Amino acid sequence: MSKIAIIGGTGLASIAALKITRREMVRTPYGEPSGPVTHGVLCGHEVIFLPRHGHGHTIPPHDVNYRANIWALKSIGVENVLAIAAVGGIRDDLVPGEIVIPDQIIDYTWSRSNTFFDKSDGPVRHIDFTWPYCEAMRQLAINAGRNAGINISDKGTYAVTQGPRLETAAEVNRLERDGADMIGMTGMPEAALARELDLCYASCAVIANRAAGRGDGEITLNEIEQNLLSGMQKIEKLLEMILPTCRDL
Repeated sequence: MSKIAIIGGTGLASIAALKITRREMVRTPYGEPSGPVTHGVLCGHEVIFLPRHGHGHTIPPHDVNYRANIWALKSIGVENVLAIAAVGGIRDDLVPGEIVIPDQIIDYTWSRSNTFFDKSDGPVRHIDFTWPYCEAMRQLAINAGRNAGINISDKGTYAVTQGPRLETAAEVNRLERDGADMIGMTGMPEAALARELDLCYASCAVIANRAAGRGDGEITLNEIEQNLLSGMQKIEKLLEMILPTCRDL
């Protein structure tokens, strides 16, 4: 089975069922990753785990060293990546606790180091990003979720904003007009960097809250945390189901 890595987002700083075998600090040409790469066994299968926001969730979305994280995973032999993300739901059916496997992405971030091909000592490379996620991994995640009895949405457009603040209601209205179904802060440049290094990458998004102007009243941290508790329980079930199928990649 090819090596699979799980990138944990907000709400998934660790995996309870993961039997850790060792931790490895990978040095990269792009600086330090978010933390040590954790090697372990989950449901009898070897996996790699990397929390995107670092130990204790101390790295905000705009300061994550996405290049170091993706390069580190590639350098230790990872071929497939399932990235977990907490997002706000815009589309009516995307309610808190819902799981979505997005198929499209729109990048609204700025000033992030977003490519490995920014040096003048080699030819310019343009990656095809028509379909930003690896369809094989997407389908495995969709099927795994359904086999686990999870109500899962199999498509959606993920709008990636700069953060760390949440959006205004007017901004959400604009994103909806642009075609976005959900909003997060970490989907880019992570997805594009994975494509540049030929990793099979897909995202698994947990709806943590209704986006600004779509719910009742203000969005609170307590609300997000409570919704993520139930959402991440579903994610762990999905992970247990997806690992045996990754040999098909």
